[in-house]
Amino acid sequence: MPAVTVDDILVLPRITRPDAAASVARPVRSVTTAPSGYEGEGFPVRRAFAGVAMSDLDPFVHMDQMGEVEYAPGEPKGTPWHPHRGFETVTYMIDGTFVHQDSNGGGGRITDGDTQWMTAGAGVLHIEAPPEALVASGGLFHGIQLWVNLPRAQKWAPPRYQDIRGAEAALLSSDDGGALLRVIAGEVGGHDGPGSTYTPITMAHATLSAGALLELAWRADFNALVYVLSGHGEVGPDRRPVHTGQLALFGTGDHLELRAAAAQDGRSPQLELLLLGGRPIREPVVHYGPFVMNTREEILQAMSDYREGRLGRVPAQTMPHRHPGDIEV
Repeated sequence: MPAVTVDDILVLPRITRPDAAASVARPVRSVTTAPSGYEGEGFPVRRAFAGVAMSDLDPFVHMDQMGEVEYAPGEPKGTPWHPHRGFETVTYMIDGTFVHQDSNGGGGRITDGDTQWMTAGAGVLHIEAPPEALVASGGLFHGIQLWVNLPRAQKWAPPRYQDIRGAEAALLSSDDGGALLRVIAGEVGGHDGPGSTYTPITMAHATLSAGALLELAWRADFNALVYVLSGHGEVGPDRRPVHTGQLALFGTGDHLELRAAAAQDGRSPQLELLLLGGRPIREPVVHYGPFVMNTREEILQAMSDYREGRLGRVPAQTMPHRHPGDIEV
């Protein structure tokens, strides 16, 4: 799991440990295990938010852990052209390579540690797939796709695309050097990530060495979600055990407490965590397929607009995948 790392973590800016006497550790409200499934043309995913109420996820809507899978030659898969409206999609590649393209002119190649941040807004068509060289050779594939809701006022914003290179993430160390943080969006320890968001959120990837403790200040007006990408550990002041594919939902407080187990298995020598938080939008949410709106009528309008071609047109130069008319919504 390379993502982005450093040879000497001690040269990085260090996060100040919260004052235990002046702040409150967030308790763990629930730990859920992501069920496995398939997405797009058949690549394996874990449905990270399954079993969690939408009100507790707000402003997040959906998240898949894509892989981790070692493809044989000819096996790598992607998605065909498909529509989106009303939210933002965030694809964070940990291992492997994906190529993106949208009907608004955005797109590009993202690989180890890169992030593709697409604001669908009023509507866009989109495609994502492994490059032809990876299909031919096979290889490791592992990433995250996160859906971030947009407030009613921004659901009709023009589509936009952010290509965030892994080297642009803010790299931070815990106070004792036991944890490396990559801040992709929002703020951690006074350091901002490169992602520009309509909805105030924080997104970071933390790597904890075996036995390490990470105590991290967290905005009191944000919710707090921690997903285990790999490894074993404990979360919260009551030290709830967690492992690969589990999501911890935290209650109110000022900081997070995250611990890596002293003994990790050989496949996951460190604890890898995705940290998410956001200011709840607190608006009605109707989620159907690739559309996230406020009312059922808006969903029906999105479906109609898609069928009539008002969400965009497939560019003349496209990746070798199916036409959007083949997609059912």
